[in-house]
Amino acid sequence: SRSSVIQCKPGGNCPSRHRGMTRQLSPLSVAEDSAAPILELQNRSPSGICRHSRVERQSRSGDEGTQAHTESSSQEAEGQTRCQSCTSTFLKLIWRFLIILSVFSSWVGTTQFVKITYETFDCPFFMTWFSTNWNIMVFPIYYSGHLATTQEKQSPIKKFRECSRIFGEDGLTLKLFLKRTAPFSILWTLTNYLYLLALKKLTATDVSALFCCNKAFVFLLSWIVLKDRFMGARIVAAIMAITGIVMMAYADGFQGDSIIGVAYAVGSASTSALYKVLFKMFLGSANFGEAAHFVSTLGFFNLIFISVTPIILYFTKVEYWSPFSAVPWGYLCGIAGLWLAFNILVNVGVVLTYPILISIGTVLSVPGNAAVDLLKHKMIFSVVRLGATIIICIGFLLMLLPEEWDEITLRFINSLKEKKSEDHADDITDSSVHTRSRSRANGTVSIPLA
Repeated sequence: SRSSVIQCKPGGNCPSRHRGMTRQLSPLSVAEDSAAPILELQNRSPSGICRHSRVERQSRSGDEGTQAHTESSSQEAEGQTRCQSCTSTFLKLIWRFLIILSVFSSWVGTTQFVKITYETFDCPFFMTWFSTNWNIMVFPIYYSGHLATTQEKQSPIKKFRECSRIFGEDGLTLKLFLKRTAPFSILWTLTNYLYLLALKKLTATDVSALFCCNKAFVFLLSWIVLKDRFMGARIVAAIMAITGIVMMAYADGFQGDSIIGVAYAVGSASTSALYKVLFKMFLGSANFGEAAHFVSTLGFFNLIFISVTPIILYFTKVEYWSPFSAVPWGYLCGIAGLWLAFNILVNVGVVLTYPILISIGTVLSVPGNAAVDLLKHKMIFSVVRLGATIIICIGFLLMLLPEEWDEITLRFINSLKEKKSEDHADDITDSSVHTRSRSRANGTVSIPLA
């Protein structure tokens, strides 16, 4: 069928009585025309041509615009979500890096400050006692952070009583203060004192490497006393730690100051491991406030009961200095401040972050001290000492493996195998589809053989 539009001249009359559009239909188009949609007529244009409105097309275009706007808004929301997740991940990585760097720098700084202080002031127990007294400030620092970060403020006494639950439901009593604090305070003092004695006999690199053996001792004591899970990898790590200790002692032929310094460093690592195991046995896990309260309690016990020891050592001239103005208070305050920062990160920072970050920062102190000894003190490391240090560090890293490391490794290997099989199947499917398309284009059909 054909339809013709008669254009009317300006000022003329349209021959159609409908004033719109004249259609000439063939006899075969009547049935089709009855089923066609009704067209709405509009007024004439100034040029005299009759036009039709396209409401249906406009509605369709409106729906398409709405869908496009919805898709664009959803894409923008997804983009914002991805940006937020990337930002949060980046901030977490920066926070973890700062934790590791803080632990590393505080421990290396403490060790090097002690070596410098020994040049003018040879009193290791007084340095230990003076640094331990600074632990009293741990709880006030925690409470200051509590006031700055939380909206519900608590009084110092109420917060102190709340954190005293680490000693029991009754809180901190005089009996519990003497019973629970005394052994831990003695172990704390022995750990630090033996570490300082070892620094008098050995280099900072050797002492920091030997102190990393405390991780192996913690595992052995936990396995024996706490009946923890047996792990073959940690047994290997403990054997490597013992091997490194023997090699370190053999470096100078099992004689002189070397063997004594190794004994001091191993004793420091042992008392540190015993402190951690007993803490887990009697006090269990502690939150941020409880750990800060316990460390401050140790400092308070040290100030009251252990202050007699440096006085006795002074009058017996075991650790004697004269005059009083000769004491290098600047170095002592530097040691105490860095030690305080390290203790906060180790004893309290574990609650806030992953314990593995603290361990990584501790083991990185070995190459850090080695760099300082090499550049500043011009130390020359023998092959035996270097090998012993590397073996101890590898054993320390093996101790960081999680308990389910074997299951996690098997799952990872299986997932890789499944992924490879899926990729291989996809490649075979793609190659078969490509072959079929080529054969169809060439006018042939490929029939797979049985």
